[in-house]
Amino acid sequence: MASAENKDSASPAAKLVAKVTRMLRVQRDWSQDRLGDELGYSAAAVSAMETCAQPASDAMLVALKRVLSEGSDVFETARLYMRMERLPEQFQDYALLEQAAISLQLFATNVIHGLFQTEAYARALIGGGHPPLPDERVEELVQLRMARTALFDRDPLPMIEIVIDESVLHRVIGSEDIMREQLLHLVECARRRNVTLLVLPMDAGKYGEYAAGHGGMSLVETSAHEHLVYLEAQEESLLVSDPAKVSTYAQRYAKIRSQALGPRESLDLIMRLAGVKE
Repeated sequence: MASAENKDSASPAAKLVAKVTRMLRVQRDWSQDRLGDELGYSAAAVSAMETCAQPASDAMLVALKRVLSEGSDVFETARLYMRMERLPEQFQDYALLEQAAISLQLFATNVIHGLFQTEAYARALIGGGHPPLPDERVEELVQLRMARTALFDRDPLPMIEIVIDESVLHRVIGSEDIMREQLLHLVECARRRNVTLLVLPMDAGKYGEYAAGHGGMSLVETSAHEHLVYLEAQEESLLVSDPAKVSTYAQRYAKIRSQALGPRESLDLIMRLAGVKE
């Protein structure tokens, strides 16, 4: 909802969009009514965006790109940053790294990793969390989580490997139907040529070695071939860049991977849990 408070709290990206839009509108000698007609919005909506009383929505940014960009990527870039700004604060820095990564190695415990969640699973998980969130915020976070999956088809394709603790596959989130759909989605993901999906079995520690006791992690390789580790627990996060620490986490991940089932065995297990007959 547009408000005076929004003007003071508007993010840098929202302020940039407002300034660039007004500049391009004035250059064309367009009124707010004319720009609104071109965009498919009211003049009041254009005014609210230009004053930051109501920052541009993702849909408005798409329209602004269509009408005003003239080959510039300013509005597309703004979409990325404004999307990131709506994410939980502890996740914002990592989200940008994730979207630009050339490789990801992920270890998921407790729940399905966000990149691999279905919309229904994400909605049940986010909506059922504590403290409870308003429905509008739940839906916003669900759509932001779904937007992350564009990474799978990015050019160039990132290489993504994920190890999922088997307990996660048995933990029903939302309903049996939602969980089955989620398992089938994992099967589809595992069949992508840039994805390797492994399951760490329940009995991984029965022979006295168990490397997974410290929780989940995300290992990131950037386009500059820097290696980072992202850790998150109880809505707190840590981005590790120290080479010695990153090396330790990478070695731990390698050990976890060595204790996991192979890709074919992992896929077979997920399919059995989903009730799929080969």
